[in-house]
Amino acid sequence: RDDEDTFKILVATDIHLGYLEKDPVRGNDTFVTFNEILDHARKNEVDFILLGGDLFHDNKPSRKTVHSCLESLRKYCMGDRPVQFEILSDQAVNFHHSKFPWVNYQDENLNISLPVFSIHGNHDDPTGADALCALDVLSCAGLLNHFGRSTSVEKIDISPILLRKGRTKIALYGLGAIPDERLYRMFVNKQVTMLRPKEDEDSWFNLFVIHQNRSKHGATNYIPEQFLDDFIDLVVWGHEHECKIAPFQNEQQRFYVSQPGSSVVTSLSPGEAMKKHIGLLHVKGKKMKMEKIALETVRTFHIEDIVLADHPDLFNPDNPNVTQAIQAFCMEKVELMLDNAERERLGNPRQPEKPIIRLRVNYAGGFEPFSVHRFSQKYMHRVANPKDIIQFFRHREQKEKKDIDLNFGKLVSRPAEGMTLRVEDLVKQYFQTAEKKVQLSLLTERGMGEAVQEFVDKEEKDAIEELVKFQLEKTQRFLKERRTDAEEEKIDEEVRKFRESRKKNTEEEDKEVREAMIRARAHRSEDEVLVAASSDEDSMDTEMIGTGNPSDGLSSTLSRGRGRARGRARGARGQNSTARGSFRRGRGTTSQESASSSRSYKPVSVPAKNMSIMDAFRSSKTDHSLNSFQSYSEDIIDVDSDPEDTSFVPPSSKVNQRLPTTSSLSKRGSQSQASRGVDFESDEDDPFMSPATSRRSK
Repeated sequence: RDDEDTFKILVATDIHLGYLEKDPVRGNDTFVTFNEILDHARKNEVDFILLGGDLFHDNKPSRKTVHSCLESLRKYCMGDRPVQFEILSDQAVNFHHSKFPWVNYQDENLNISLPVFSIHGNHDDPTGADALCALDVLSCAGLLNHFGRSTSVEKIDISPILLRKGRTKIALYGLGAIPDERLYRMFVNKQVTMLRPKEDEDSWFNLFVIHQNRSKHGATNYIPEQFLDDFIDLVVWGHEHECKIAPFQNEQQRFYVSQPGSSVVTSLSPGEAMKKHIGLLHVKGKKMKMEKIALETVRTFHIEDIVLADHPDLFNPDNPNVTQAIQAFCMEKVELMLDNAERERLGNPRQPEKPIIRLRVNYAGGFEPFSVHRFSQKYMHRVANPKDIIQFFRHREQKEKKDIDLNFGKLVSRPAEGMTLRVEDLVKQYFQTAEKKVQLSLLTERGMGEAVQEFVDKEEKDAIEELVKFQLEKTQRFLKERRTDAEEEKIDEEVRKFRESRKKNTEEEDKEVREAMIRARAHRSEDEVLVAASSDEDSMDTEMIGTGNPSDGLSSTLSRGRGRARGRARGARGQNSTARGSFRRGRGTTSQESASSSRSYKPVSVPAKNMSIMDAFRSSKTDHSLNSFQSYSEDIIDVDSDPEDTSFVPPSSKVNQRLPTTSSLSKRGSQSQASRGVDFESDEDDPFMSPATSRRSK
């Protein structure tokens, strides 16, 4: 019975707000069902709502999705009804990632009548430089309490939210979605700890919310129930979409597992065809009861499989009209499923009119599929998914081998049916089967797979590039510490040994990938600052050219009539745009003025690019030449004291004068300019000339 000692909790998972939001028929299904869930919570006067992850379908939901979610939460969760339970734990620990580390109904600026507690799922997990997710937006707005977030990748300590209502005490544990392989490895290495209250630890009802693979999709691509602690009383398992909300007891650990499933059909599989429910959990002391509540606004989904080879009396592959017979048979099956869906909808007016229909046809045995698009045209106005009604598939026929001894050592293990390949697996598979010339010699397949996964799932565009740079720099440091000789064979051998050692240490490799991702975000922000600074200085140069000495217009007018020497007159060596605008016909500037102008100009610094491994060993030789270039680039020597004829010659010009071509060109240029009283050097190799000046000279 409901009394002052009984908790009433509404349990739901995998709502997937925004799924197919642009579909003209199914676009609003998730929002309508979410409103129904909140309405059930208000009608049953629950103490709080508990969500098991994947509230949003996309990591970056659209404005329409976020707006609809905020609208629903504000409508149903704000009000004057008092909250009947209290929190005993340290909320600064439970909500340490938030700027407002306390539960929303205790905020003096908010009036919350229905608190919502939620963990994040794999669809709406934190990403980006600040590791934010859509739930953090709702939490900052005060409409939802985001908990179960783990920031450490080396050790996870799950601290519970301690709740009390009357004499009933609940320890609410939560763990947001983590890649299954990583969490599996952390459980095996004893790196996951669930903290317990020090006082009367046996008097607490321990409730754990998790969002991971429950069914086995690979060797380590799931979380076995045996990994969880045996002191837990009830586990609410998210991520699995098949509705198994009735608590099922684990015989080894002795706790119960409830799998509410999704509230919307997101994949056309048999598990999604089960009736959708949410749960009303009653907890009093150490006892519990789960009450199922059927959702009425969920669109009905019917699925059926047929095998053409099982009907030899109806279909003969040698019959030329067998395709028309198969199409007629499929139409009959679809009509039968539509009739069943219509009968279900008669007793429920809130259910959407058009159902979801899926007919999977196994055409193995020599049959040919017909046109799915032509078949779908007949049901455009009767079903919600006309393009996906028919799915043709067939299993590969295995040839019979008789009297042949099987060599089990050569058998290739194939993934079981229903397994899904991940991006990391595809990358590893590619490099294992690729030719030797395209094999990885510096990076590892695992690290590259993680970087590609970040690029695909989290839209980190610089993930792969930054990982390569990070690993290159680390290898360079390793080679310098080993003091390896600058011989290509020895370097290759050391790199190979270093790569093999990294492959064995998987934890260190995971840490390197995470550091590279963090550095990618930091480098991206630094590059943006540098680009902004460079663009600002270019704009200043442009303004100086346009608003400098008015005689610049006269100079440019005169230079247009000088034929071949125009480019020489427009850009003198070592001069900025302001000095260039002060030249007049028959009178040049003095060398001291020009030298001061050139020294006042500072070129924009450009970040140095990463060197290759061989370049790292040659860097000591090239530093001297680079320093010598910097030393003479700012020295300007006055070789002519005549104020009527001013030229700027770097020290390296003495070497250039030995070349007959250069000297003859300089003589002709000086003669043509001496007749006009002005002498300028060529600006082809001017290290101080701005991009704007170069374009004007051209």
